[in-house]
This record gives sequence, C-alpha cells and structure tokens, in this order.
Amino acid sequence: MTTLRSDTGQADASIASQLGQAPANGSEGTAEVHSSERPAAPPAPPRQPATMALAGELLRALAAPVRIAIVLQLRESERCVHELVEALGVTQPLISQHLRVLKAAGVVAGERHGREVVYRLVDEHLAHIVMDAVAHAEEGT
Repeated sequence: MTTLRSDTGQADASIASQLGQAPANGSEGTAEVHSSERPAAPPAPPRQPATMALAGELLRALAAPVRIAIVLQLRESERCVHELVEALGVTQPLISQHLRVLKAAGVVAGERHGREVVYRLVDEHLAHIVMDAVAHAEEGT
C-alpha cells in the first residue's frame, strides 16, 4: 500500500481516506461540521495512489524556476541547448542538468539534428500548468 505524505503531515489522513486507505497515523479522524448556510460539497472522485504519486513527481520536476523558464521557452518553439542558454542567461551545464530532469519526467523530448539536440514539450497540457502557475504568481504581485 502506498502512503501519501504531505509537507505538513496534517492532510495525510484526509488524503488516505479519499484513496480508500487507513489514515497514516492510525487515527480514525473526526467528522467535519458544516454550516447550515452552505451544504457540504461532494468529494472529488477517488484516484489511484500510483496516479497521485506520478502527478507529484511531475509537479516536483516542474518546481525549479529554471525548469519553468525552459518550459516557457519551449512553449514558444523547439529549441536547442545553446538557444536556451542565450534566452535564459544561464550556463550550458545548468541548462543540460535541468533538461535531464524534465526529460526523465516526460516533460520534454529531444531529437538529434546533426550535432545538436532540439528539445520540445511532449504535451501542451504541461505548458498550461506552468502558464497557470505563472499567471497566478503574477496576480499576487
């Protein structure tokens, strides 16, 4: 059985119960009391633990600012490493390291063209995730 852990540990029992698991801390949990002014919302559809783990890995792969910048660049067009270096103003080894993480997570794919590898986004959904996060951050500033 996969146990999902949150950063704070407070949501573990709730997530585990949504996945049909026993709470990680062994407690049964307490019932929520809702205001009579607002009815309780139905729960979200349950997801498989493996799906939740893969989604978490994907979000971790997108979590670094340089990787977000790479995704934004690749959203515009395919690029090779030296184009990303020029556009982002960071070193080639750093770009290559971040591309390896994104490639391992299935975010980008590379295709060799002679001596260069041209990178592209695997899925446009991922660009939407990044764009939404950037837009949300910009709204807060």
